[in-house]
Amino acid sequence: MKVMQNDLKRQHDIYGEEYNRKAVEVLNSGWYILGNEVKEFEKEFAEYTESKYCVGVASGLDALQIAFRVLGVGKGDEVIVCSNSYIACVMGITMNDGTPVFVEPDEYDNLDADKIEEKITDKTKAILAVHLYGQSCDMDKIMEVAKKHGLKVVEDCAQSHGTTWKGRKNGSIGDIGCWSFYPTKNLGAFGDGGALTTNNEAYAEEFRVIRNYGAKKTHYDNEIVGMNSRLDELQAGMLRVKLSHLNDLNKERQEIARRYDEGIKNPLIRPLQTRPGSNAVYHQYVIHCEKRDELMNFLKENDIGTIIHYPIPPHLQQAYRGLGLKEGDLPIAERYAKEVLSLPIFNGMTIEEQEYVIEKLNSFKG
Repeated sequence: MKVMQNDLKRQHDIYGEEYNRKAVEVLNSGWYILGNEVKEFEKEFAEYTESKYCVGVASGLDALQIAFRVLGVGKGDEVIVCSNSYIACVMGITMNDGTPVFVEPDEYDNLDADKIEEKITDKTKAILAVHLYGQSCDMDKIMEVAKKHGLKVVEDCAQSHGTTWKGRKNGSIGDIGCWSFYPTKNLGAFGDGGALTTNNEAYAEEFRVIRNYGAKKTHYDNEIVGMNSRLDELQAGMLRVKLSHLNDLNKERQEIARRYDEGIKNPLIRPLQTRPGSNAVYHQYVIHCEKRDELMNFLKENDIGTIIHYPIPPHLQQAYRGLGLKEGDLPIAERYAKEVLSLPIFNGMTIEEQEYVIEKLNSFKG
């Protein structure tokens, strides 16, 4: 049996007729940028995330870049970020000339809120809470530290569409929520896309101006130097269809994760646990294994696809050699990079495929 790590076509096929109808509707409308589909999606996604405002943009990275720009992050300013995140999280900071300050992850593979305060200086301006793999950071502690030190909080929700922290939706707790709709996400488009959510009307207005070349009143009345970052009508339409089914799609992923949790018995493998207070929507189902590379090769030999999120921590990427960090400076992130492995999990995955993956995992001897 062959099991892919992800199969986007199966998710498409579940609601294929709805997607096709919406695509034809948008194409026949004759309006393809900042039209009714974007307006309605922004309204619906704001409601879904329990936020007052949503502004669609072209990608998750653009959302991060715009968020830190609106918060005034610039040269000399520091932003707290987890050391094991995807590099885009760091890019959102450095593209505004800010400096990332790395905090190690906790046992849930997310930002260790207990270690934030020791990294705060008089240059610290914000905290970026990255909700990795589909579960929430400890937002109570993060918001408490932020309030104490007068810091802004940005939530990177690229992997947590529908995740809650003590009943509150991610993306509505901090000052700004940043979203990616890359096709592999739980709420994935059929191309690139992103959004920002906030309860601050002034921020929302700035997001809209920046995304559209800095224009506010008319397309040719440019108040600031903005950027071209607009969620297009076709992607917004597709997202509206998927958003209407997102809770069911997340429940299916949670059921797959439950089978993994109950079925994996191999002592060499440690499935990632869910933080008390958070639900998990399992953008990825992540395990730790000290013999990760051997396990990955073993699964490949048995036609089971896996992927590493992420093999190189940001501070060791060539792009960030200028930060002056070296191997050994962030040992937990570096260890996780050698242990983590994302198992197959996708909507439409069969029980037989899940059982096959579990069987092979339990037969791994190292």
